[in-house]
Amino acid sequence: MPSWVISRSGDTLGDVAFFSGAALGHLHIVMARADVPQGLLRERLALRAAEASVAFSGRPERAADLRDAVHLLRPGDLPGPAGLIYQHWRKAIERPVSIIALYPALPTCSETDLAVWLGRFGSGPGGPVGRASAVLEAVMSEYPRAEHVALILADAVMAQALGWDYAVPLLGGGLSPRDLRKTGDNLRHACHRAVVASAVEATRMAADLARRAARLNAVAPKLRAKGAGAAVEMFLTRDAVAPWALPLSDRAARRLCDRLVSLGAVREVTGRDSFRLYGI
Repeated sequence: MPSWVISRSGDTLGDVAFFSGAALGHLHIVMARADVPQGLLRERLALRAAEASVAFSGRPERAADLRDAVHLLRPGDLPGPAGLIYQHWRKAIERPVSIIALYPALPTCSETDLAVWLGRFGSGPGGPVGRASAVLEAVMSEYPRAEHVALILADAVMAQALGWDYAVPLLGGGLSPRDLRKTGDNLRHACHRAVVASAVEATRMAADLARRAARLNAVAPKLRAKGAGAAVEMFLTRDAVAPWALPLSDRAARRLCDRLVSLGAVREVTGRDSFRLYGI
């Protein structure tokens, strides 16, 4: 990201709109790079956005708690309120933006509402950030306690306006509770600033994940366990993975995770001796 974008000198609406456009232009190039694990990047940004959304609701859970709430779920288990918000963000970014794809992520919204919001703002006048702030304001005025719903829709609308296939959580992790109560130009100003900050963070995250993915791909040929290839693919697309979720027996999965850790290809993210989670 160019240093003059990060510096963000100037504070008028025109200034911040210029800088957010430059940041999105740079991120657009990053999102097209083959060496960046795009699904994993969206997962990491979704975790960041979910953590912010949970904080908006006044709950104490943070990223580590959200990982536990979702990635340690067994079939039939319920994730709890905070984990449910995280699940909604993950569902919002795992499929190309559409009404059908967003409906499982926003079950409290009707398909009619989604069609109206995506149709009205996704292809309406104005730039990507302007459209996103417009749908954010519309949803918050109708459902003032549904912050994560409004933010998911805002990021989906911005992705549509940018021509991206998938929603990328930028506003979801960049706006404050005070920002969400703003309207008009004040909200647009906050959204532009949030986009700059989130695009910078996403670019740094993409560079780090590209290095880590390259390391994992480099050691993958050394893995002899049956199902190791599918396991590697899971690590390249998921923020965190429990050993029992890998397509191997429990013992083989634990041995594979230990092997990957020893090779410096993955890391254990909880710091615990049991109920461990792994990711690159």
